[in-house]
Amino acid sequence: MNKKIIGFSIIVIFIILLVVLLLKNFNNKEITTETTNKLESTVIKIDNDLITVQDSNNTLYTFSIKDFSFNIGDNIIIEYSGVLNKDNIIQDNLVINYFESAFKEESIPKEWQDNGIFKDYYTLAYEKLKTLSLDEKIGQILLVRLPADGISELKKYYFGGFVLYQKDFQNKNEEEVKEMISLLQNSYKIPLLTAVDEEGGKIVRISSNKKLVNEPFKSSQELYKEGGLEAIKEDTINKSKILNNLGINLNLAPVVDVSLDESDYMYERSIGQNTLVTSQYAKTVIEASKNTGVSYTLKHFPGYGNNIDTHKNESIDTRSYEEILTNDIPPFEEGIKSKAEAILVSHNIVSSIDADNPASLSKNIHNILRNELNFTGIIITDDISMGALDNVSNTTVKAINAGNDLIITTDYIKSINEIKQALNDNELNEDTINKLAFRILAWKYYKGLMFENEK
Repeated sequence: MNKKIIGFSIIVIFIILLVVLLLKNFNNKEITTETTNKLESTVIKIDNDLITVQDSNNTLYTFSIKDFSFNIGDNIIIEYSGVLNKDNIIQDNLVINYFESAFKEESIPKEWQDNGIFKDYYTLAYEKLKTLSLDEKIGQILLVRLPADGISELKKYYFGGFVLYQKDFQNKNEEEVKEMISLLQNSYKIPLLTAVDEEGGKIVRISSNKKLVNEPFKSSQELYKEGGLEAIKEDTINKSKILNNLGINLNLAPVVDVSLDESDYMYERSIGQNTLVTSQYAKTVIEASKNTGVSYTLKHFPGYGNNIDTHKNESIDTRSYEEILTNDIPPFEEGIKSKAEAILVSHNIVSSIDADNPASLSKNIHNILRNELNFTGIIITDDISMGALDNVSNTTVKAINAGNDLIITTDYIKSINEIKQALNDNELNEDTINKLAFRILAWKYYKGLMFENEK
């Protein structure tokens, strides 16, 4: 009797094991036969094993892929199981395979390519450039002062961004400023550069408003006297948090002009120290600003010296090139080494470099930046509506032909008309406009503006 029970038990156990194995095999079969989906996309970010891609609808997806072998800007196809969920920070789908897309983008012109600070985003920028009209490309190279009547008339134009001044923030609280900037951003197809001159001390556009900042930001001189470069670093980080929170992504600062004479026009806005300390100041601000969401701009190249205010009058710098090279250029060099993204050029006529043109309109000045200092970022003019250029005609076109990437202008209609007329008259090549718009787009991708905000 016991033998029969034991035998029966063995049979039952065997059957149970057989059923388990069959079920396991069936489940495995379901997994392996699950539908495989494909996602054609462009690589926009690589962070160890986390790969972020963008599809044709500008939707971002992040996958975990080990030993990824492609670069930012490459077009790839990802094969995966399951369903994508754009609300997930990281997709939990099983990545089965990935490979280069058969689609081959048109090659970026060789003369546009360099080993520059934005190089990882050139492919993305070039693909976007090909979708833009000429008017949209022209708009990208203009950084426009926000008109007094707001944006109602601006929607018919295309701009790379706006410069906001003290009046634009006056009496507004935090939510009102955010709403103003959000309205600007939502009015344009391509995300905007939103810029201010928030230097601290004499020049405070935002922090002059106690509703936004408890007290105005201190000047670089005050900070340096109180706590040296460490105080400068802390101030840059704190300032950037406030600007970024409000929606500002570009600060037209710091002033890295070397000035030791209290009678100089630029003295109050400088750190008021020698070339070595000013160079360390430039390095400190640029390094502290990284990963804050706000880009900083070194100004005013090639160094303001003891020149008069160019907001109202023409100014001529008579110093020797050797003096400028030794005294004024090093802070810009140090900032460039620290990966400065932008440099603003003054309207001073520097006679030892170019006696005929203001620095902002001088090819010689720009050649120093590009060829001698190897700057690959964005060159910005000071506002071309300033008094120093009152007697110069066709200013916008001359600024472009000199080598600027981004033109600050108050009279944007005049600037647009000048560019279009110059294109019609063959004084300006459309390829030049394409290249500059391409560079601004690459900068915007580098800054992270072009992804989920892109329309």
